[in-house]
Amino acid sequence: MNRLNHLFNTKKENILNVYFTAGFPELNSTVQIIELLSRHGADIIEIGIPFSDPVADGPTIQASNKRALDNGMSLNLLFDQLKDIRKITQIPLVLMGYLNPVVRMGVEKFCEKCKEVGIDGLILPDLPVKEYRDHYQETFKKFGLSNVFFITPQTSEERIRAMDEATDTFLYMVSSPGITGAKSYIAESQIDYFTRIQAMQLKNPALIGFGISDNNTFMQASKFSSGAIIGSAFINALAQDEKLENSIPLFLNSILKKS
Repeated sequence: MNRLNHLFNTKKENILNVYFTAGFPELNSTVQIIELLSRHGADIIEIGIPFSDPVADGPTIQASNKRALDNGMSLNLLFDQLKDIRKITQIPLVLMGYLNPVVRMGVEKFCEKCKEVGIDGLILPDLPVKEYRDHYQETFKKFGLSNVFFITPQTSEERIRAMDEATDTFLYMVSSPGITGAKSYIAESQIDYFTRIQAMQLKNPALIGFGISDNNTFMQASKFSSGAIIGSAFINALAQDEKLENSIPLFLNSILKKS
């Protein structure tokens, strides 16, 4: 059982997954950000692999990708930065990125490096479920990696069930059509969609992402899922304060409303 499975087996609600882009705001921020997130209330940490064309992401995360690449971040450097991360934390770690850098490195080598540093799961938005099953699933399983699929309001029930069958930890429920970006409310149409997914009684839990930005949207989303994913709002917080030891605890406290 990997760390993701253990988390979802032991915590059933209000799971907080926080995304950040590796190499942002500074090239060597990665380990410090992970340490501070794990110490101050995050349940899962989603590490973005910088890419020149992050099509699923909005302006905030696109800008963080560009800055990370300008800083000199690469996939090889990221694995080097993470080589001792399991001496620091046992929190579940997920890599989020696009298929191109994975294929360039070589899928087997990429998965082997993930296992070496202690990665638990992968989110590859441009990897279709059929291609995953036909070409990647056995390799991911060999190295103990769970693949997390995106489902959207437009995803058919048949496709959602295929994704649910093809993974074994959680599904990433995209809250609305379009790209990532912080929003201050959840609309009635989104609640209808969340309720529809709940009624499907899928075997895997879901986390809701895209537009989750504060305690209000986090708690609203968590009513219809096992928790939520925050990305753009956290990237904004990192950009506004150079002192990570201040900005990260303050941000997490604002989401979780800790005293």
